[in-house]
Amino acid sequence: MRHHESNPIDPEASELELIQHLARHLRRGSAVETAPWGLSPHQARALGVIARTEGRRRRSPEGDQGRGLRLGALAEWLHIAPRSATEVVDALEELGLALRAPDPADRRAVLVGLTDRGRQVAHEIRAARRAQTETILDELSAQDRAQLRASLLTLLEAATR
Repeated sequence: MRHHESNPIDPEASELELIQHLARHLRRGSAVETAPWGLSPHQARALGVIARTEGRRRRSPEGDQGRGLRLGALAEWLHIAPRSATEVVDALEELGLALRAPDPADRRAVLVGLTDRGRQVAHEIRAARRAQTETILDELSAQDRAQLRASLLTLLEAATR
């Protein structure tokens, strides 16, 4: 197991601590990944959440393409205050990546969607993150990767019950 001498990995750490350590490492890397687009990690996360929401809607039987994600729902997804979500969306709008529209079902609510450029940037960032992940996962055999994926899905399902 490779690691930096200044931040040794404790072989006695619990599995949860190891997962958290890896997650911190990946988050630090994501800040570097988003720099080419001039985005903070928060902005990139918001972009990804909106893109995934739009993607799910396009694949739904109703094909609800014209709708975006409510600003409040974005705040919940990101685990931030609604005011902070507003600031993140403001920045994405300034960059030409997102746009707001009134919710036709509730005029008091605001929907956030992506521009074509926003969808492209979200796709590019996701590809960069996959490349970073592939570099790390290359250390595992195909069988170990499949088991890791199954285990992570099981843990995520248990954590969200």
